[in-house]
Amino acid sequence: MKHIIVALVQNQPGVLQRVASMFSRRGFNIESLAVGHTDTTKISRMTIVVDGSNTVVEQVTKQLYKLIDVLKVSDVTHDRRVDRELALIKVAATGATRGEISQIAELFRAKIVDVAHDAVIVEVTGEEEKIDALVGLLRPFGIKEMVRTGTVSMVRGSAITAKEQPEEEVA
Repeated sequence: MKHIIVALVQNQPGVLQRVASMFSRRGFNIESLAVGHTDTTKISRMTIVVDGSNTVVEQVTKQLYKLIDVLKVSDVTHDRRVDRELALIKVAATGATRGEISQIAELFRAKIVDVAHDAVIVEVTGEEEKIDALVGLLRPFGIKEMVRTGTVSMVRGSAITAKEQPEEEVA
């Protein structure tokens, strides 16, 4: 089963390497990893997708907390959440096929972000299944290159899943 783990970490050199090394040493496979700073540039948020049992995810969480730069870890797998992924797909295109590729992109609310004489680049955001479906329809045209960000996830509503709690001011 795929689990989505959100971790807040110190935004410092080497933190990503330490987290990835921990997964590697323990034999855990990362399906996707997306990292970026939060509204506070001192803190980064990692969204890690891991395939494994609940026991594996519990182990991962415990191991992450042992790393000094990790501030908070949450398994949001069973929470109501919004998941998104971004993909850029370079598709072979001719004058005859550009229109059809454009129509397919439009159906998926994707955008053509670059046009060359022999290719177009399609940008799409959405859930993994949506991107997989678009890739499947574009494959017959010839996919020259593709890059995907991996899943980013946020719990719905007003709950704050992974945000460092502000320290109480001392009077």
